[in-house]
Amino acid sequence: MKNMLDYISVGVFIDGGYYAKVNRALKAHERSIIRVRSLFDYICARLSMEEGVHVSDCQITEAHYFRGRFRVKEAYDKHLLYNERKFEDTLIENDVIFHYKHLREVERDGQTEVVEKGVDVWFALEAYELATFRKFDYVVLITGDADHEMLVRKLKALKIKTVLLTWNLTDVDATSPLLREEAGHHWELSEIIEDSPQLKRQLLYKLREPAVTPLGDEF
Repeated sequence: MKNMLDYISVGVFIDGGYYAKVNRALKAHERSIIRVRSLFDYICARLSMEEGVHVSDCQITEAHYFRGRFRVKEAYDKHLLYNERKFEDTLIENDVIFHYKHLREVERDGQTEVVEKGVDVWFALEAYELATFRKFDYVVLITGDADHEMLVRKLKALKIKTVLLTWNLTDVDATSPLLREEAGHHWELSEIIEDSPQLKRQLLYKLREPAVTPLGDEF
């Protein structure tokens, strides 16, 4: 266990596609979205408690968000610009660095599919590179994607403690069992808040708009 003079440096990496799925489900079921600041506070509070240090000595020194998004004209036509900018304001206010790649729409068998290429690879490369240079004590991955199993394995090889943070809801893809098994620590927030209504109130921002109001996917 660390002593009270030690300092814990935390890197947080957010899979934007996964985060958006969670927020869409929360809007539908709870008429709420995640409070980024409260989520970060929870991460620091829990890690400081587990490591036996004061919460002020546990800091998220870097946070990164990765997502595919439409070009400006497509986003305008789809009425997404306001929601994208509003969510970016939230990221900026919480010192989160955002990384975007353009989405493409392709026609397949008469259906329009949205293609997000390279974001998962970028996520993994950036997380590994920054962990190597910044020497985080902990890396927190907010994702449920099986593609990140090897990233977790590589981070563990660097002797960096890795936390997988998920929030599985009925219409969100379940966390990959391989990813969950590989991670040293797994925090499933849907289970954690069952025993702590107060934490649920802290983590969620209640929306004034009805759940049927089109709010976009960018929160």
